[in-house]
Amino acid sequence: MSIFRFKQFAVDQTGSTMKINTDGVLLGAVAFATNPVRILDIGTGTGVIALMLAQRFPGATVAAIEMDATAARLAGKNFIRSVFAERISAQEVALADFQPEKPFDLIVSNPPFFLHALKNRDRRKQVSRHTNVLFYSQLLERAAMWLEEKGSLQLILPVSLAEWIEQRATGEYGMVVQGRLAIRSFVSQPPIRRIVAIGKLPSALPALTGDLVIYEDKGIYSPAYRALLKDFFLAF
Repeated sequence: MSIFRFKQFAVDQTGSTMKINTDGVLLGAVAFATNPVRILDIGTGTGVIALMLAQRFPGATVAAIEMDATAARLAGKNFIRSVFAERISAQEVALADFQPEKPFDLIVSNPPFFLHALKNRDRRKQVSRHTNVLFYSQLLERAAMWLEEKGSLQLILPVSLAEWIEQRATGEYGMVVQGRLAIRSFVSQPPIRRIVAIGKLPSALPALTGDLVIYEDKGIYSPAYRALLKDFFLAF
């Protein structure tokens, strides 16, 4: 059994094709909305982002959707075992088939983004790691429908893909870029990821501006990274 323990919850990763990673915990720690009531996590995997958001926003209910049956069951078990069980739920459903009853204040996703990479021979890993233009078009289309007027879609992506998403969101769906956070491994290196916030209306999102540097030296986390995750990681 592979269990990752956080300060307020634990995540069983047994059998998961996508283990807990830096991208996921960064989005879980950075994604922001003012007093959100309803949050949606698309492609929840083990459920770690949904659990982090449940911890950060005690007044919110968190819905998590996942198309992989094994991952959806695993996330559901992680949710039931958590102290947030009454406010968080997992559903096995594809993005295209999900039909929420009410709009959301915040929608998040750490989506598969290997658009042009070689496919993995493991079918489940292919599904979790690879996608195409249609997925992102669906994601923007659904966000435009499912977000509250002041809501926000927040994603963590490679920089080039984030730029493409921003162009599609503003050019084809009439949305606006509410914020950007560049993620760098080291201060001297170019950004490797971007957390982007997109919505119907401009919004003040102070956490989604500027840069975040993960390491101050090899194997040593930066003070900013440690401060961001200190409420979650046992070692911090």
